[in-house]
Amino acid sequence: MMQVETLWFHSPVLFAAFGMFLIVYALGYLKLFRHWKPNDRAGASSCCTSLAHGTPAAFLAAYCMLKSPLELARQNTPLENAVMEFSIAYFLVDTMHFLVFFPDDFAFIAHHLATFFVMASCRYYVGYGGLTVMPLLFLAEITSACQNAWTLARIARLESSRIELIYKILSPLFYSFYTVVRGFVAPILIYHLAQFYIDGKADDVIPRWLAYCWIAIVVMAIFGSMAWILNLWIELFRYNAQTYSYKCIKTM
Repeated sequence: MMQVETLWFHSPVLFAAFGMFLIVYALGYLKLFRHWKPNDRAGASSCCTSLAHGTPAAFLAAYCMLKSPLELARQNTPLENAVMEFSIAYFLVDTMHFLVFFPDDFAFIAHHLATFFVMASCRYYVGYGGLTVMPLLFLAEITSACQNAWTLARIARLESSRIELIYKILSPLFYSFYTVVRGFVAPILIYHLAQFYIDGKADDVIPRWLAYCWIAIVVMAIFGSMAWILNLWIELFRYNAQTYSYKCIKTM
């Protein structure tokens, strides 16, 4: 386990990325979206930091999986540690955003804190399990660019008919992509990871209680994600049904 006083020297990516995400957030809040409504301004600025994190993190995680030994119980590689530091910095900044602007959004705050726990314990507490975190990070962030584009369009859709059209086009595409990744691929992955840890194959390097915590957090995140996307699908179907009914009445 890493001593607190040596954290600075062992985590250069963490502090550099933390500063970078703060700058990106400030740029969005003070410059790009300064004329937006307060909550929309904060939400859009959060999308900026998420865009700066999500896709790079997904590709870095994929690169780690391709270049690192495929052993779940091995020690983290330096690149895996750097990727986790990069993601930890993002979640710290975005958690600060929610605590300041949306302190009642307990679901997102809990999600961020749980994700922080998984990555921080893997990076700093045990130093093992990087190959467990990388595919989870890849699946979590591969939808990030699409989700943030959709979120920005959703926020601004009432300001422009063109943005509203983009939002309507993006919605079913994003929902489908997200459903496949979180509803089908992620459960298969967590099943195999859980089987590995439940069989005790990493007990020598990762405490069983910690492995179970990781599994429980990921399972809860999957259920939360599916509940969220299900509500969005229902909202979309209702809107389409109402639009169709209105058109039918109008043509009668």
